[in-house]
Amino acid sequence: MLLTPYRETLALPKIPSLLVVATLARIPIAAATVVLTLHVVTDLGRGYGAAGLVGAAATIGGSFGAPVMGRLVDRRGLRPVLVLTTVAEVIYWLVAQSLPYWALLPVAAVGGFLALPAFSVARQSIAALTPESHRLPAFALDSITTEMSFMAGPALGVLIATTAGSRVAMFALAAGIFLAGLGLWLLNPPTRAAHEAPVAAGERVPRRSWLKPRFVAILAVTMAATLVLSGTDVAVVAVLRDSGQVAWTGAVLSLWALFSLVGGFVYGTVRRGVPVLALFAPMALLTIPVGLGGDNWWLLALLLIPAGALCAPTITASSDAISRMSPAAARGEAMGLHNSALTVGVALGGPLAGLAIDTLGPRWGFTAVGAVGILVALLVLPAELRRRRTTAPPDDVTTPSDRVRSADTPGAGHLTEGVSVTAADAVSEPDPASPASRPGATSHVP
Repeated sequence: MLLTPYRETLALPKIPSLLVVATLARIPIAAATVVLTLHVVTDLGRGYGAAGLVGAAATIGGSFGAPVMGRLVDRRGLRPVLVLTTVAEVIYWLVAQSLPYWALLPVAAVGGFLALPAFSVARQSIAALTPESHRLPAFALDSITTEMSFMAGPALGVLIATTAGSRVAMFALAAGIFLAGLGLWLLNPPTRAAHEAPVAAGERVPRRSWLKPRFVAILAVTMAATLVLSGTDVAVVAVLRDSGQVAWTGAVLSLWALFSLVGGFVYGTVRRGVPVLALFAPMALLTIPVGLGGDNWWLLALLLIPAGALCAPTITASSDAISRMSPAAARGEAMGLHNSALTVGVALGGPLAGLAIDTLGPRWGFTAVGAVGILVALLVLPAELRRRRTTAPPDDVTTPSDRVRSADTPGAGHLTEGVSVTAADAVSEPDPASPASRPGATSHVP
């Protein structure tokens, strides 16, 4: 029974092939940061701070580029964007290995802007391919396979860079990106559901119809979630190094990833989604005391279990929420903004934890990122409470015919002419009186 939601989801057309191709496509992308860092440090003879600046340039470029590429997918279709980004990123990795440091900085920003949108394309396609009743387990599978990509990618990048050299690793990345882009181009996963207007129809949806305060609130929570995750990563390394147990770093981080995988798997079996804020707030809070286990690697690993188990569910819930709040004609841009939020959070978490570690000590890295996470949750909470005290505006209410279509068609909940699920629903429980709350309903609104 536990596996039923996953069996039903994997039985949907094109979902298994999409997950396999997306997982493989993400491996070279996941390896990029560590390869670029090793190249700057070893081949260019610069410090880790200089390497961090290059990584920051790529991150900034990617943060701006993801929604732009998503908007191009919405307006031009997937394949032209795949050709553009695959060619651009392959050229970037072929050229970057021969550039001096001063030239690498701006080129990294351009490379980030034109990066292959494997993450957002996969989520956009999942939203188009799955009915609402199967979207949560589908996004859970996406989060799980993303974890697998990030477990394999950096390890392969380090292996190639340390054995054959970072320049060879960068050539390998170029080859990997080419194969990833080619795989996605051949698969050509749909970005619109069968009942939605195709890209060729030229439908335009104004941003004000979906880019509302609640949508921004979900992006803020998403950014804070990856901030906590990346900061925790840095703090684990610092604490174990300070206690003379650095050899156990790989084991602790692997266990942490395993906790996240298990949590994501269990969350995908939930019949109705949990509000993003209800998952993220305890994750941030439970991150703060993790540093108490710094003297013993096994105790540190145990203390990571509660927060770690909420990692993948939080990201899954945010992806699910964004997909439900976005009309089909703007889904690519919306998923691009979601990807930008994930990226910005990762970029901010490490420096924040590092500042706390350098100033107050290794254990304070957990406190710093956890506290920022709680602060973001508190900033979002008033809007959540206001929503509970007010009635949804008339244009947020679906008609009976919309509900029938929502239950019977893939990608339901995204009306062609507007948004049938509001951003307010993304951070709050469904109304008990709504169809989504009744037994047997196929809709679950995070």
